[in-house]
Amino acid sequence: MNTTVKSRLLAASAAFSLLALSACGQEAGASAAAAGETVTIEHAQGSTAVPVNPETVYSFDLGVLDSLDALGLEADGVPEAVFPESLSKYEDGKYTKIGSMKEPDFEAISAGAPDLIIISGRTAGAYEELSKIAPTIDLSIDQARALESFTGQAENLGRIFEAEDLVSEKLAAIDAQIEETRAKAADAGKGLILLTSGGEVTAYGAGSRFGLVHDVLGVPTAAEVKADGAHGESVSFEFVKETNPDLLFVVDRDAAMGTEGEAAAAVLDNDLVKSTNAVRNGRIVPLDATSWYNVGYGLNNLPAMVGDVEAAL
Repeated sequence: MNTTVKSRLLAASAAFSLLALSACGQEAGASAAAAGETVTIEHAQGSTAVPVNPETVYSFDLGVLDSLDALGLEADGVPEAVFPESLSKYEDGKYTKIGSMKEPDFEAISAGAPDLIIISGRTAGAYEELSKIAPTIDLSIDQARALESFTGQAENLGRIFEAEDLVSEKLAAIDAQIEETRAKAADAGKGLILLTSGGEVTAYGAGSRFGLVHDVLGVPTAAEVKADGAHGESVSFEFVKETNPDLLFVVDRDAAMGTEGEAAAAVLDNDLVKSTNAVRNGRIVPLDATSWYNVGYGLNNLPAMVGDVEAAL
């Protein structure tokens, strides 16, 4: 990786007053790396032997980049993407660009000779081809069991980079934050999640890519919404009026992708939406577009997402 695993883990551990423990772990990590030690990682597409403390890491998943950042680590290769401020360092040219979030640049990846490649849903179809270049793991989040899936993802990163204690600390803090938010959500009213894109409106419900609101944080659903993989259900403004949510959570996809388009507030500025309890009571909740749409589950980003919801309850 771009700086030694030893120095980054030491810096991260200092924040948790684990300097002595970290120092011992780093010695073991250096020995493991020198010995070519591997750890077997179970992931969405199978089981892969991965080098412990890999030197050169490429990641297509921004949530994983966020988790690495939380652990004081960083990747060497990243996709062309709209990064949040917290990950803006990856816009720097010193990081190898490995394609888009959906289309890997196999030539650039092969030339970089990575020790580990991390993919997720958007690049899942390239798993076999990427595995021919280097050990590849698919750390996709299973939306049907999102929190459990994310916990497993974070623990896998802890095993790979010998940062299990730090991962456990952060997961425990997230669990506590979730429980506090769930307690508030029970009496907050029913919620509806809308995504705007190109002037169109799509609804998301439980079990969807934004299901955190309902499945994990316990906000009751205002309506049954169909989900097709990462896609929600196209809905009309009449649907929003009839659903009449108490809370309206809004994601602006155009803002997330950095494309020109009518802002979500303008798209929803009509009499049908204004007739809902959510608007009448001032409970429209704009969710940070880049955080929710581009990054998703990460050890730093998940607490921020939970905070977005908690602030609205």
